[in-house]
Amino acid sequence: TVLASSVAFAGLVFQDTTLVNDNGAPVVKVVLGANAAASDGVAASLIATKLASEAFKSSALTASVSGEASCGSVAGENAECSVTDEKVKSFAGEYKPEKFLLNLEDPVTFGPVGLPNSYFEFKIDQGKAMERVFDMYKKITGDFHTISLRNYDLLEKYKSDDAEQIIVIAGSAAGTAKEVVDKLRNEGKKVGLVKIKLFRPFPHKEIAEALKNSKSVAVLDRAMSFGTTPPLYSEIVNSLHGTDYELLVTSYVYGLGGRDIFQKNIEKVFNDMINGRYIEEEKYLNSK
Repeated sequence: TVLASSVAFAGLVFQDTTLVNDNGAPVVKVVLGANAAASDGVAASLIATKLASEAFKSSALTASVSGEASCGSVAGENAECSVTDEKVKSFAGEYKPEKFLLNLEDPVTFGPVGLPNSYFEFKIDQGKAMERVFDMYKKITGDFHTISLRNYDLLEKYKSDDAEQIIVIAGSAAGTAKEVVDKLRNEGKKVGLVKIKLFRPFPHKEIAEALKNSKSVAVLDRAMSFGTTPPLYSEIVNSLHGTDYELLVTSYVYGLGGRDIFQKNIEKVFNDMINGRYIEEEKYLNSK
């Protein structure tokens, strides 16, 4: 959870870790280590920063990595800060832009307007840069592994290899979903989880491979797209397009506005799939 800067939280401490200083400013520390399993958000933000600031210095690029920053206990995940600020700063490096406003020797103009004679080419350059992200992501996450001892693949498969029913999700709610997977596995039900780590560019091939042995898939989105299907659901359907997999894919929306999602909500999703309760329109978890 990212704490907004506010004097209401001034001096907030979790165990021996300062979360908000005496001035009300949040202090974020990375929760990683050999035996730790913190929310992916903090590390994801570092990886995205590394991609944007170092991997593509010659191309404009915005990297999107799924997950919410967190330094606290999350269901199914441990949370003890163990990577020092110095190591994190050394990994991320200092941002050194190629162009900046106050360089009197090389004056440039920044703005939101791209004229017709150049805007199209800007977008093409961004697209080409995005195509290179997969290779750079693997390199950067490999480098990050040396200080965090954690693996960051494009996606995480949790007991999904032989699963007949799979939930696809992104973000910290995956910890809650893992608890449900364990519970239902103990009851003899073949269920699993696939967690998205990198959203742009989207790992279509890897998703299709991860889901190919399942019978039904439920995609949980923490967002709505008015007038069309939610974003993650749309990407999953696109990933399966052109394959010969006979899968039922259904959409669920949860957590809008910070609404909690509980194990019973996720268990209902699995039971809907197990019992063949498939409804084409999107469904809402823990809504009133």
